Amino acid sequence: MMPELFRIPFLNIPIVSFGLMMVIGFLCAMQLAKFLAKRSGIDPELFVNAALLALVSGVIGARLSHVIENIGQYTSPERGFWANLFDAVNIRSGGLTYYGGFLLAFPTLVIYAIKKKIPVRLGMDIIAPCLMIGLGFGRIGCFLNGCCYGAKCELPWAVTFPYESIPYQDQFHRGEVSPPGELVHEIDGKAMLVPRRVAMASPTQRELVPSQRSLPLHPAQLYSSLTAFLIAALTTAFFTLPHAAGRGFALMMMVEGLTRYLLELLRAEPSVLNVGHYHLSLSMVLGIALMFVGGAMWFTFGRLSREKPGFPVLAPA
Repeated sequence: MMPELFRIPFLNIPIVSFGLMMVIGFLCAMQLAKFLAKRSGIDPELFVNAALLALVSGVIGARLSHVIENIGQYTSPERGFWANLFDAVNIRSGGLTYYGGFLLAFPTLVIYAIKKKIPVRLGMDIIAPCLMIGLGFGRIGCFLNGCCYGAKCELPWAVTFPYESIPYQDQFHRGEVSPPGELVHEIDGKAMLVPRRVAMASPTQRELVPSQRSLPLHPAQLYSSLTAFLIAALTTAFFTLPHAAGRGFALMMMVEGLTRYLLELLRAEPSVLNVGHYHLSLSMVLGIALMFVGGAMWFTFGRLSREKPGFPVLAPA
């Protein structure tokens, strides 16, 4: 875990790992979109503007979804209105839900494509692997930031997070870790961790901080990153094959929905829907929806390509 990579000399400006990974992912995704657009005979610069629109709308949707999913954290009565509001909009702390970003960015890009007269289904196939590239780097940022962590794990590759990290704090409030009494104080009768900056100023507390780690957890962020890069490779390869326009995007939705559902089994997310003995998180529900919608799109686009001679079938040069 390394939320802050370094500070710019003389200016003392921090370079936050989560933000840096978002920028790298955005630039890589934009370059891939320009390459695939040029290969398809479309002005690559149109996808530069599309990438900027996707970035802004995606971040807004992703943050909004995360806040809704964890609404209790951002309506804490222990803090004032402005403190809760600042925490809700502060994306430097991490906490971006991919599906929330997708649900807002997708219609935004469809409107942009119609306005710029870009073939919508072809544009969907171009952005499919780009979305996965952005997700892959974003999840690396989540790992470095300590957010979106996994469930408890006893496997050799399990990871632990340091004192005052998000996993450590959550486990402390659930009573799963017990820090020394010197690192705990009470506020209004509630046990709270001594802030790290305060602990590091005390010789006694400073010696205790390095030994405090969370319980071993699945590196769920890295699992998500790996699957996202694999899906990006799959959809890019599929793009080079003759196929009904739009099916590349449908393929991405089906595979991403399936893998996200499976990976959610290894994450620590609150449930929003109970079906019998099964507790489904918001991402699980959206993952299932994504699979069904992607399957419907695959079937529909394929059928249209057979029934309508004028329906585009892509065979990129």
